[in-house]
Amino acid sequence: MYDEVTAGRIDTVLLAIADMQGRLQGKRLSARYFLDEVLEHGSEGCNYLLAVDVDMNTVAGYAMSSWERGYGDFVMKPDLATLRRVPWQEGTAMLMADLAWEGGGDVTASPRQILRRQIARLRERGLAAYVGTELEFIVYEDSYEDAWKRAYRDISPANLYNVDYSLLGTARVEPLLRRIRRGMEGAGLYVESAKGECNLGQHEIAFRYDEALRTCDHHAIYKNGAKEIAAQDGRSITFMAKPNQREGNSCHVHISLRSLEGDPVMAGSEPYGLSPLGARFIAGQLACLRELTLLYAPNINSYKRYVPGSFAPTAVKWGVDNRTCSLRLVGHGLSLRVENRVPGGDVNPYLAVSALIAAGLHGIDNELPLEEPFAGNAYDSGAETVPHTLRDALALFEGSKLARETFGDDVVEHYANNARVELAAFDAAVTDWELFRGFERM
Repeated sequence: MYDEVTAGRIDTVLLAIADMQGRLQGKRLSARYFLDEVLEHGSEGCNYLLAVDVDMNTVAGYAMSSWERGYGDFVMKPDLATLRRVPWQEGTAMLMADLAWEGGGDVTASPRQILRRQIARLRERGLAAYVGTELEFIVYEDSYEDAWKRAYRDISPANLYNVDYSLLGTARVEPLLRRIRRGMEGAGLYVESAKGECNLGQHEIAFRYDEALRTCDHHAIYKNGAKEIAAQDGRSITFMAKPNQREGNSCHVHISLRSLEGDPVMAGSEPYGLSPLGARFIAGQLACLRELTLLYAPNINSYKRYVPGSFAPTAVKWGVDNRTCSLRLVGHGLSLRVENRVPGGDVNPYLAVSALIAAGLHGIDNELPLEEPFAGNAYDSGAETVPHTLRDALALFEGSKLARETFGDDVVEHYANNARVELAAFDAAVTDWELFRGFERM
């Protein structure tokens, strides 16, 4: 990097953290200052970055950051392993940061630190997690500013019909998709493919699986970068879980386990190609899915996806290559993995993968037996369902002994407060639905 800065090819360094929503926040630093000061000592940032709502409003209820505590700083410590170019921004490099307090010690509620602790728990057992995320989005012809000014009404999707797997339909959007793919390749991500999806203007770009933390970093960088590239093109894209009445944006998360030497450990000679450890890992996912749903579906809008027959799951069931179940076993042999279909495009990947690991370790440590896979339409199974609302998920999460023992009371209370803040804001809002239903007729 020194040579790139000296030669004038890099003049700006982005130092980024992932906030509670999984968004990138941070600073644009001069490259010279980064090398002279920040590389060794880090950079300060207001600790309210982990204690605000989605609109960046300061809100009450957080133990780590408040008016009473003075809204002081925490330290953003650069993780050099994440250094990369940002091809869609001229002369720019970026890297992720871990968060620590000024006096020392990790900021435990930081999503990246939460995931690091779960990865460490796996390592203690001689295991490592490999993860892939499949993130869907919808492309609109309108800029973000125009969409805002129109209150998101009558905005134009980039496709006017279902383009799921359609090469003709996706060709209409290929110039933008190609810019995103090439930008991500230039930033060090391994692009696999792009395909159309069911909703109007809906697409998915898939990336190669990787070690869990690296995948989550890449997910956050891609999501931010895709929005920036779309904005440069005069368009907008949304990762909202349910932006309209058609199919929502999913984020299926694939996870498998390996030994620290890199050998897959989920596959074996048990039924369905599983090892005993693999079966227990899936059993843990089932046992803990409902109480950890808040980490898979963090927003009020998240729960609008869970509609029978929509390819978003409702039943807490697992199946072999069965897309109607919450958990889908896919692959075989070395590629065997479990796909959690509960998260939507609004998920914070660090929290979701932390939940997957915590649930899986619960199954392994307690040697939970795995029920038979469900064959058929799980929507009609009569099984327990994922929580129907954020309020239901919040109650389950707050009351979860597993969550408190695994993540700590401070983390549980921190993210429970985030949900309470969103619920209070929504409960106080007057919606279009209420106006259209009641303005004249009530």
